[in-house]
Amino acid sequence: MADDDIERIPIHKLRQEPGAHDLATSPDMRPYLEFIKAVMQDHDPSPELEAIRQLPFERRYVWRVASALKWGLADCESMSVEADKETLTPEDIAKVKELLKFRPMQLAIVLKALVGVEEMQRMMIEAIGMANQA
Repeated sequence: MADDDIERIPIHKLRQEPGAHDLATSPDMRPYLEFIKAVMQDHDPSPELEAIRQLPFERRYVWRVASALKWGLADCESMSVEADKETLTPEDIAKVKELLKFRPMQLAIVLKALVGVEEMQRMMIEAIGMANQA
């Protein structure tokens, strides 16, 4: 893609979803932000990686993502979703769809970074297949 095809958006027009700022500025994210800054400034990120290496597992970024998914989906079943679908207003359904809009893509991005492209694709395709059979 040529630079001419890139839409430039001023920083003041960027928006975050509610809660994103609090998570991004939490103390547990500081080592990750320092790592990102070092990489973007083409500095050696070794000190930042060492700081991350020293974090307890339960304070790691991947733990936050994985545990949030576990908490949110541990009792996942479709009958309750069907009941809500039948009883929610169209406006509420639209709100839920908006909340979920980017989640599959975000999960794919996390999986790609964690396990690689091929394994991410395998996992996502397997999940789609299982969901189709359910």
